[in-house]
Formats: sequence, structure tokens, C-alpha cells
Amino acid sequence: FLLLLLVKYYGNIIMHMMNIRRGRNRSLLDKQRQRLRFLKCSVRVVVFFLGLIILAYLSILASFLNNAVRSVDDEVDDGRITIGIASTVTGCGSDPFIDGAAVLKHSLDINSQGPESRFKYKNYVMYHPNAKECVLPLEGLGYILLERNTPIKVEEIGGDGGLRERIVNNGCCGEKELIKLEAFRLTQHPIVIHLDLDVLINKPMDDVLDFMMNPKKYKDSPQLLAPLPIMWPDKDIPDDISLLFTKDYNVVAPKRSDKPYQGGFFAIKPSLETYNEFLDIIRKGDYNIKSGWGSKVGPFYGGMTIQGLLPWYFQYLHPGKSVELNRCKYNNMSDNPKLKRNNGYERCRTDEDECEDCRYTNADDVVTFHFTICQKPWKCLSYSSENPTFALCRKMNRKWYEFRSDLEASWGRSGTGTGRLKVEHYNGHCSKTGVEGYNQIQSPYGIPNN
Repeated sequence: FLLLLLVKYYGNIIMHMMNIRRGRNRSLLDKQRQRLRFLKCSVRVVVFFLGLIILAYLSILASFLNNAVRSVDDEVDDGRITIGIASTVTGCGSDPFIDGAAVLKHSLDINSQGPESRFKYKNYVMYHPNAKECVLPLEGLGYILLERNTPIKVEEIGGDGGLRERIVNNGCCGEKELIKLEAFRLTQHPIVIHLDLDVLINKPMDDVLDFMMNPKKYKDSPQLLAPLPIMWPDKDIPDDISLLFTKDYNVVAPKRSDKPYQGGFFAIKPSLETYNEFLDIIRKGDYNIKSGWGSKVGPFYGGMTIQGLLPWYFQYLHPGKSVELNRCKYNNMSDNPKLKRNNGYERCRTDEDECEDCRYTNADDVVTFHFTICQKPWKCLSYSSENPTFALCRKMNRKWYEFRSDLEASWGRSGTGTGRLKVEHYNGHCSKTGVEGYNQIQSPYGIPNN
């Protein structure tokens, strides 16, 4: 009996030990299975996220390639040619130039929407690093921002030192005005027009753009050539036009042949070769403080930079590649064309016997208007005088405010403000005279007011 009990007892112990071993084996097997399931799950998660990353990368790559194709051949979209519009900001000031940029771009867009328009525009602002903070809002208006240092350091300028020592104080913006030369690097466009931000586009520019791209077509057809607003129609037309410009006849005496080219409007065919040649000219520093570039162009206001460099390059170094446009149609500044002597005698600043007075140009015939002599639109002038010589200034100022109101209305806003100064003229955007009375366009842009 005791033997049976011992056998049963030890038998139970053996069975228990075997069960423990089996449990351990099952536990190890379960753990291995759990590890395998975890590994499979981890692999699936990694593969899933890798797939997402690859899809995102392919999407970005496709978008980049699509944009690249569009930038190289933008006219494929609708058959129209994309013209670059470049403007320059050299520093931050108190003027609300953002509003000027908004109205400029809107006036360009409106005048390129016609069914017969062959051109469209892409707007760039080339800005000095000092102006970075104040140009950022322009992105919200559709501008492409390009940060650009002055293309050449002042200490690199050679010569006798006259240019190097004085260029920083020349004209409106010193050596920073040379940033306008960066327009020559926008070679993705067949033509680039440089416009100051206080310019208004009043009519399509298709005729002169087509002329610049196809001068031979116009040379062979007197009917096509005759209506073009060329300043001196009797001059020969080049087979290839690299520059369209207007002159600033008010700056120098009528007899001088070295008239400055106006920096607020000029159209170019971009070229890296031309850009680099300009830089070489500046580095060489062949500028005499008494007789200007090459002792032929200057001195005059802004003559050390754009307003003197352009005539030196295109009138003397590379003649026969540019055409001067009628300054009453393009870049009209409503300026007095005559110089009045002390004896009362008046002489045309163009050195003609008779000259066109841009102050009396029909407003509907003006293609681009430059608010210089007429003052900036945001100065909210009283316009109390009815002087006929100031009539065009009033009309173009009024047009500027019409474009501003139309722009805001296109965003779903009322297009009118709460200002009480000459509401019929300023559409409620001026509270009192002076810049401090101007009511700026409120951001965010492109949406109704809150």
C-alpha cells in the first residue's frame, strides 16, 4: 500500500514536472509567435510609411517638373507670351509703395485680359537685403520676390576714384540703383520691362512689344510702322532691338546730346552677356566727374548709375540696338517741354523748333504714366487749382484710384473707403491732404474685409 502511495506520489511529481516543461515550451513558442507577429506588423508599418514618403516625393517632383516646364515655355498655356515685369526696392521708407505695387500689377492684368492680347505678365520685385521686411507683403499680391545685393561692390570700382567715391550719394538711391541691372538676368523671358512702383498702365503695350520682338515686320510695312509711338520716326529702325526707352529731357540743357535715359521705364531683351559687360564697365570706372562716362555721358542726376549707364552703353558703345519711344505716350510724366530763359524766351528741351507738350496729351492716349512731377497718388492732393497744365495729373490720379477701387472690388470688398476728402475723386481712400491722410489697402489681400 505504501509502495503504491509512493509510486502515485512520485508519478504525480513527474507528471507535474512534465506539465511544467510543456508549459515552458508553449510559453517560449507563444513568445516566438508574438515576436514574429510584432515583426510582421513593424514591417507593414515601415513599408506603409515608406510608401507615403515616396508618394509625397513623387508628387513634389511632378509639381517641380510641371512648374519648370511652365517657366521655360509659359506661352504653351494659352498661346500668349509671358513678359517679365521687374521693379526694384532699395530700402524701406515711409511711402506706402505696397499700394503702388498693388495698383501697378492690377493695371497690368486688366490691360492684358482683352481677347486680342498677345502678351501676359509675370511680376518680380528685386530688392536689396535692407528692404526685406517691407517687401514681404508683396507676395500676397502675386509678386515674385528676388533678393539681390548691389551687383558690384563699391570698393571694386576702378578709375581715378571719382566714381568710387561719389556713387553712393548719386541720384535717388546711390549704388543700390544698380540693382536694376539684375533685370538683364531674367533670361527666361524674351522681354523684361523695368517699371517703378509709381507707374500706372493705362493701355495695352502689345504694339511696342510685338515691334521689339519683330522689328523687320514693321520695317517692311509702313502701315504697321506709322502708328507706333516712336519719338524720332525718321531714324533707322534696327534689325534687332535690345532696348526701348524714354529720355528725361528736363535734366540737362537742350543742346546737350547726352540726355539721361529715364530709369522708371525701359524694356530690354535679357542677356547675361550684356549684364556682365555692364559690370565690367562699372569696374573699369571710366567716369570723369566733369564729363561723365567715357567723357561723353554726364554728369547729371542719376548719371553714375542707370540713367547714365544706359545711354553710354546703347548710344556710344553699342549704337543701333535701341529705339526711343514717344515720351507723351510711354512714361508720360506731364512735364513742361520748354525751358524758359530769363529774357522770357522759351526753348524746347528736345532742341526742336516745335515740341509736343505732354501735359496736354489726351489721357486715353497715354499708355504708361509715371507719377513724378505730378506727385505720388497717395499724397492725397487737394486739387483746388483748375490750372489746365495740371489737368492730366488730375485725370491720371483719378484713374489710379479707379484701378485701386476696382482691385478691392475684385476681392469682394466695397471698393470705397470712409475718408471724406474729395470722395468723388478719391473714392473714400483719403481722409485729409498729405500722405498721413491716405488710407492704405488693408491686408490680408485678395479676400473681403472682416
